Amino acid sequence: MLLAQVTDIHLGFDPDNPSEFNRKRLDQALKALCEMTPRPDALLATGDLVDRGDQDSYMRLEDAFSDLPFPVYMCLGNHDLRAPFQKQFPDVPTAGGFVQYEVDDGPLRLLFLDTLEEGRHGGAFCDVRAKWLADRLSEKQDKPTLLILHHPPVESGIAWMNTDPREPWVSTLADTIKGHNQVKGMITGHLHRNISTSFEGTSLSICASTAPQVAFDLEPIDPENPDGRNMIVADPPAIALHWWNGKQLVSHFETAEEHVMLARYDENLQPLVRALLAERPE
Repeated sequence: MLLAQVTDIHLGFDPDNPSEFNRKRLDQALKALCEMTPRPDALLATGDLVDRGDQDSYMRLEDAFSDLPFPVYMCLGNHDLRAPFQKQFPDVPTAGGFVQYEVDDGPLRLLFLDTLEEGRHGGAFCDVRAKWLADRLSEKQDKPTLLILHHPPVESGIAWMNTDPREPWVSTLADTIKGHNQVKGMITGHLHRNISTSFEGTSLSICASTAPQVAFDLEPIDPENPDGRNMIVADPPAIALHWWNGKQLVSHFETAEEHVMLARYDENLQPLVRALLAERPE
């Protein structure tokens, strides 16, 4: 099973502009995914779908996703708002007022979590959401499961974007998934950078954004001293491909751009391919 991911789209950052920069970057990423071979089985859009939570931006998001050759599954980030999202996408399931739902029509069971607390930049995961997840994890314990959410519950080292591990929602989520070995991975966004780590014994993949990205900087930051450091960079739009090989999740990070090609598979490289494959067990 091959799952594509886009995240932190931020449509509407340039309001009232149907040709805005972030829409062009999203279209570039979607074009790359549609032209892939093999084509993804589904697309995960992991939050900050729009920039201001406004209805017009959700309408444009629906337009961007309308003709894709694979299903799109969405979760919410801190720039989203539930009411306008649900008005535009009424078929996306909810539970207890939160956009949390299950997709189970392939070799992986996908559980989408809502870590949005409106008015807060960081994540949240209250008892209502935790009970929904606990109830789902108590079912189908032999089915490999992925958790899809916007906010990564880990400290990243990017000081101004960090999740503090002491935040209550982090321990709530950790306690809820602890001991559930069917959870084979977590897929998140929010940080606008590609990062691989782990959480409670399972892999955690953070995909960079289709919108401009956060600059790499592990220095502490002083809120009282603007020091001129880089904050946002316009590297090419990011996508991720998460491949389930039947035993484990393998995540690849890619950019939607024309790559400079240095070699192709022709008769000159055929001996190398033959030699590499010959080393493998029959």
